Amino acid sequence: MEHVIIDGSYGEGGGQILRSSLALSALTGKPLRVFNIRAGRKNPGLRPQHLTSVRAAATICNAKFEGAKVNSTELNFEPMGLQGGFLFIDVSADQRSAGSGTLVFQTIFPALLFAKQTSSIRIIRCGTHVPFSPTYDYIADVFLPMMKLLSAKGELKLVKAGWFPEGGGELEASIQPINQPVKCISLTERGNLKSILVLSALSNLKRSIALRQANQAVNRLLSMGFRQSEIEVDIREFPSPSKGTVVFIAAKFENVIAGFSALGELGKPAEKVADEAVEDFAEYWRTNAPVDKHLADQLILFMALADGVSVIKTSALTQHSLTQIWLVEQFLPVNFEVQGRLGEPSIIRVEGLGFLRQN
Repeated sequence: MEHVIIDGSYGEGGGQILRSSLALSALTGKPLRVFNIRAGRKNPGLRPQHLTSVRAAATICNAKFEGAKVNSTELNFEPMGLQGGFLFIDVSADQRSAGSGTLVFQTIFPALLFAKQTSSIRIIRCGTHVPFSPTYDYIADVFLPMMKLLSAKGELKLVKAGWFPEGGGELEASIQPINQPVKCISLTERGNLKSILVLSALSNLKRSIALRQANQAVNRLLSMGFRQSEIEVDIREFPSPSKGTVVFIAAKFENVIAGFSALGELGKPAEKVADEAVEDFAEYWRTNAPVDKHLADQLILFMALADGVSVIKTSALTQHSLTQIWLVEQFLPVNFEVQGRLGEPSIIRVEGLGFLRQN
């Protein structure tokens, strides 16, 4: 089988191209060559956290690979056969890191849906709440519930939070195999608002910080016209070897869930953390689109795999989404249609191929 050759500098040009390429290679069994990995970044090439995704993807499909070393800008990856079962992943195996455990989970999730047995996964010494990646809360409360609409089932449990820059988090996950193609989806309307969850969580800091975050978020939402009865507040203290805070907002509608996160950092007031999360939600709320811009990225691959036509309306078309569309089309015989401009509400449509892996 010929290699799928991917220019890692295309479009958004970051680590997500590598992770999505690995996911698609493991899923389809097609060998992969990636060059120009993270070419435009300050430190180009593979970083330790990217090596974790390479090894995880290789483990689930018995892949042979070359070029998996720090600073490498090329990788050859050849899957030999998909398998589920138990998988142990140490994100800090190469060096101590707050590399995202949730991104590793999303790398292996699509392929393991089509394995022969249920997969149990333990991810240790990782980041669970770090910049530029989905937080644990987003995966557990937005991504996985939305996957159920496509009949794709998985669970993710937080054992220990890992905050940037120290990490030290731990996740446990399970992924159930499916014996039929994932379902197509039509998400063009939100439906009525059911509730808004405000999660304010922290580790190894004063509880008063979490209370300040929550109060600020709720007051901002009330000022936007939402009723107190529509808002649910959850204040938590996560076990963790590191320190950090998060405000996570999950807006639950009849047809969709949308999520928005903001992380604390040294010197950032608790109120500003809440403001950032609320402002992201407000930007989404001002549109009539059901799918938040991050979820759109994450749905694209599954839309291509689905049996039938899928269509979503996203609150903002991102370069991430356009890059993901391009990448999926390199592996799968599908053609996406995009109506809308970058940064604006847009419609994404594709006729899925009804993918069902022959193990």
